[in-house]
Amino acid sequence: MSADSHSLSIDPVLGLARGVPFLASPHCDERPPGCAVELLVIHAISLPAGRYGGDDVAALFLGQLDCRRPDYAGLAGLRVSAHFFIRRDGRLVQFVPIQRRAWHAGASRFGQRERCNDFSVGVELEGCDHDPFSADQYTTLIALTRALRAACPAISADRIVGHSDIAPGRKTDPGPHFDWARYRAGLLHTP
Repeated sequence: MSADSHSLSIDPVLGLARGVPFLASPHCDERPPGCAVELLVIHAISLPAGRYGGDDVAALFLGQLDCRRPDYAGLAGLRVSAHFFIRRDGRLVQFVPIQRRAWHAGASRFGQRERCNDFSVGVELEGCDHDPFSADQYTTLIALTRALRAACPAISADRIVGHSDIAPGRKTDPGPHFDWARYRAGLLHTP
């Protein structure tokens, strides 16, 4: 399902985006007591690397990836997830309710705070460092960001970052082709 910027919203009780497919990842847990969502982290992922459209990213987040494949051997036992995944065609899938902690950031720091998973929502874009993202992905990401900011008002413009910003030297995503200016301009535009 592609996100409609006029209708996407987050259910405040369930922590789920209304009308969006939800596939429950086992790779999540409770946030620390009193820890509110204050940060949005944008990532990029593709499995196999640089190839799009398959089900392997979802399988990874669900703990069902076939790691017998030689190119996936290094992923065996990896337990990762994100709250949301945006496919190349703009379709949105949710894996973790926003009030739970997804395991997307790893070793990370925002300002003086470490362990960004504790206080962030992670959004994965289907992509890599070598390709531009699609117009549909930006449309969905902007709609999702608006919905997340309505549900989590502490996510101000300066609290929207890339994985590379909170894990420099370790991560490069969303990569050099992510158009931050386009994304931020879209957030300023009234739908």
